[in-house]
Amino acid sequence: QVQLAESGGGLAQAGGSLRLSCAASGRTFSSYDMGWFRQAPGKEREFVGGINRSGSSTRYADSVKGRFTISRDNAKSTVALQMNSLKPEDTAVYYCAAHHWSTSKYDYWGQGTQVTVSS
Repeated sequence: QVQLAESGGGLAQAGGSLRLSCAASGRTFSSYDMGWFRQAPGKEREFVGGINRSGSSTRYADSVKGRFTISRDNAKSTVALQMNSLKPEDTAVYYCAAHHWSTSKYDYWGQGTQVTVSS
């Protein structure tokens, strides 16, 4: 089992920045690829970005590419999502997720943290 806990959500103005963090516990963090997802009211959950277990590779949804950056610290078992140039459409509950490197389905999820961007 992997336990995930997000922090860092809150209120930001359009054009501003927020940094989300996700702390993992329970298993060898460096064996897991990590991802960030979000779900806005009335919409389906969508992929925001992901990072492989070593941190050498990242990928992003087109909607956040160039504005959001994912990083991880395997020594501290944390993954971060730096969000810059925020837009009102970034408003959502953001979730941290993990899957073992040998699988492709995200099996472990955090409880989510609210991000609200005002115009």
